[in-house]
Amino acid sequence: MWHCEEKGQGRPLVLLHGIGMSGFAWSPVMDLLAKDRRVLAFDTAGFGKTPMLPPGVPPSVPNLVRSLLDTLDAMGIHEPVDVVGNSMGGWMALEVARRGRARSVVAISPAGLWKGHPASWVKHFFGFMRASTKLSPGMVKLLMKSGLMRELLLSIPISFGSRRMSASDASRAAIEFAFAPGFDAALANAGAFEGGQSITCPLTVAFGQRDWLLTGSAQQRDQLPPGTRWFKPAKWGHVPMWVDPHGVSRLILDGTV
Repeated sequence: MWHCEEKGQGRPLVLLHGIGMSGFAWSPVMDLLAKDRRVLAFDTAGFGKTPMLPPGVPPSVPNLVRSLLDTLDAMGIHEPVDVVGNSMGGWMALEVARRGRARSVVAISPAGLWKGHPASWVKHFFGFMRASTKLSPGMVKLLMKSGLMRELLLSIPISFGSRRMSASDASRAAIEFAFAPGFDAALANAGAFEGGQSITCPLTVAFGQRDWLLTGSAQQRDQLPPGTRWFKPAKWGHVPMWVDPHGVSRLILDGTV
């Protein structure tokens, strides 16, 4: 069973976070979404409070989604559900749809829409960030107390405008990113999303104009059906929940009607 933070009542709304994060990434929008929906924010296997997949099972997106669907079944949720994902979680949401278990999908800066593999610089950038934080987590927590430093350090991995995050949220996000036990294996097993043209449920995809992590080459529209709704929010970066919680909530609720 995957760890899940649940809030609200109504039709289930599944939230999936990006690599190196946890369900905590959705905390800025949980209350807004829970006014209308039963919100289920999961920790993906190997992240947050959910253990890694069993030994011998690589954490590829298809394997992670298989584990997620097992968890939903164990919760008594067998019907197609509305799924929202960010980054790796967006890729997972698309995979849920490909398997026919999504009622609708909203994918925010989804990974996997590149040709072959992610850009090599992303792996090096992630490695530098994780190594620096592991070397001096206390210093990172101290730096995150400054709005200017939050802006400088988090503008690429999270979003331009990260000074709006609280110091405690920024510190938690940085520490989770650095010490997530499933990070390296998940990144090593990142190929590319396949089979997206077969998806039949409604799809909404948003890449912020300030997403400096997954740029144009990682936003291949031909990977998804022609009816997919595409958005380019002006002030969003890669993880926009802290920067524009109301805008993110509106996109999610509009895309999962």
